[in-house]
Amino acid sequence: MPFSFPSHFRFADSHEYAYFEDDLVRIGISEFAVDQLGDIVFVDLPAEGTAIVKGESFGSVESVKAVEDMYAPISGEILHLNNSVLASPEELQNDPHGEGWLLIIRPENPDQFQELMDSQTYSKKIAA
Repeated sequence: MPFSFPSHFRFADSHEYAYFEDDLVRIGISEFAVDQLGDIVFVDLPAEGTAIVKGESFGSVESVKAVEDMYAPISGEILHLNNSVLASPEELQNDPHGEGWLLIIRPENPDQFQELMDSQTYSKKIAA
């Protein structure tokens, strides 16, 4: 299945994405990761106000196939959770790069964003 990744997104090796909206960062998991998981039945996220640390687990996503940890692509404080995904995990499946986002954070170190893969590099990585 061919995947399309927005050019303004950056990706972690563990398949999470991040992108800037003004001075905040929206985080989710890639369409590729969602495809690999299959039918998603549950999403577990930390509370608003929680600090997440780049490379450390910030929650999990459960599918009919497996439970997988999600890892922070950058460090920061969680300002908003996507409550519609928590209530209806299929939202994540239907539109992972749009309405299926997970967190909005205030980044601790915005330079970490530049350390992530751009969409072309990520596309090549998953195709390999």
